[in-house]
Amino acid sequence: MTTLPHDYYLKFVDSEMLQQITDFHAKTNYTIHECVEHLSYLHRFSAEMLKTMAGNELLLYPDMNLTLLDNPIQTGDRASPVGRDESCERFVDIDLPFKLVESPFSPTTTLEDTSHKRGYASAGALYPIELFACSLSSSNSNWPCEEKVLHILPKSRKFEIAQNTSDLSTLKRALLPPGSDIGSPNLAVIYMAYLPKVIFKYRFRGYRMAHMETGSLSMLLDLPAKNLGLRNRVWSGYCDNMVSKSLGLNPALFNPLCVQFFGGAE
Repeated sequence: MTTLPHDYYLKFVDSEMLQQITDFHAKTNYTIHECVEHLSYLHRFSAEMLKTMAGNELLLYPDMNLTLLDNPIQTGDRASPVGRDESCERFVDIDLPFKLVESPFSPTTTLEDTSHKRGYASAGALYPIELFACSLSSSNSNWPCEEKVLHILPKSRKFEIAQNTSDLSTLKRALLPPGSDIGSPNLAVIYMAYLPKVIFKYRFRGYRMAHMETGSLSMLLDLPAKNLGLRNRVWSGYCDNMVSKSLGLNPALFNPLCVQFFGGAE
């Protein structure tokens, strides 16, 4: 069997283990969404407290300056092909031809026709993360179909059209809930974990590997996008269940682990 239906993995998954991971993942859900806005909040920290706690470094021995070496780490060169830009603070709507949408995904495909190996490391060659490219703007010229969401097939090196995604109003509300003041990104890349594929071989360890692979993939898309003149931002302020439902996926089995926005910057 060269092409597996995605639910085939369920034959090899311990149902109790799947339920435990699903229950844990539900606790990590971001619930700032219009469907629960009357009963949820993110935190109650003051701006001063956040400034103190966020973006800080963690010293293991804060009272022992003698534990620090004098040799400073050299600052990275942002002009270098392997030096990333800062995350985009606010996007502006630009003309984004589909050719520019395609290019950043090239490192995610198989390296050779006769091999399953891709352009990034994956434990056990399972590649548990599914990538979805979502056009968020009518300015994206030459988009190849009426539907606005495409699923990347790395081995076939093709895009699978996600059905019933011509209207993205529900998905946009799930990705950018009220208060998301980041402008108008052109493209959203959703890093989706299909849990049965994630855990069937390595069990709980596979769930950890899926998160690690998401981080690796986000940088693989970051650098070629920079080379094309696009800005990007990794984003976690979305409602998991609503994102999955908006794509027509079962939210009990498909979990978005991260979203990355691309477009132009102010």
